[in-house]
Amino acid sequence: MPELPEVETIKRVIEPQIQGLTIEQASVRRPEVTAHPAAEEFCRRLAGQVIAGMARRGKFLMIQLHSGSRIILHLRMTGCLLLAPASLPEEMHTHIVFALSNGMELRFSDTRRFGRFWLLEQDEDDTYSGIERLGLEPFDCAVTADYLQAHWGTRKRKIKECLLEQTVVAGIGNIYSDEILFMAGIDPARTADSLRRREWERLAAVIPERLAYFIEKNAITAEDYLQTKGRDYRNTPFLQVYGQEGKPCPRCGQLLLRTVIGGRSSVYCLNCQKP
Repeated sequence: MPELPEVETIKRVIEPQIQGLTIEQASVRRPEVTAHPAAEEFCRRLAGQVIAGMARRGKFLMIQLHSGSRIILHLRMTGCLLLAPASLPEEMHTHIVFALSNGMELRFSDTRRFGRFWLLEQDEDDTYSGIERLGLEPFDCAVTADYLQAHWGTRKRKIKECLLEQTVVAGIGNIYSDEILFMAGIDPARTADSLRRREWERLAAVIPERLAYFIEKNAITAEDYLQTKGRDYRNTPFLQVYGQEGKPCPRCGQLLLRTVIGGRSSVYCLNCQKP
């Protein structure tokens, strides 16, 4: 699933290319992808709308329109947003196409069809997408040791599971929770109430640092993004532990281990992240 660094990359690549363009037509091939309003109304409302810009909130993307309306979308497991010339053949499982005034098309494809779109009017409350329930952005200066400890410090839940709670800090998923905990030297299976003050302080420092690092490593040109169909995230060579089970720890050389926490795979170093 794309996490915050990947979603931020999509925003940075696509936003400069679509700002100021008009959505001449929206086509929905699978009606369930538009969660609100229904597909026909979704397309009708968007015809003739001018794109003002894009924003990101956690793992959500927003396309802001000059009218004050906004499109909210979540890529979920396999969603992909691609800006392509109309002449370029569509990817398989393309479910929504926005025909733009410069001859380009903004296309959404999704193999597993979990991704969703919501279109909200300027003064319409968002009671649909769940974005209002998100916690702080990781880069918010309020994400401190005090903040994390206040929300998780008495919890018996494992710290890996806590990091995945979008209602406290938004945007962290399975990949970057592993990377954050490794850098902070914290065993992912530790219960949150067992963390010491200095560990909360390390965690608060590492969360924004690691996410900013991977946003930087994910940087890609618009040309390369199109050529790789929006799926070439460049962080893989820089991952320290995620997906590296059985390889030497980059710090101490001991073999990395894999465990399952809350139904999610987690890779860690038993030496550097002591129980």
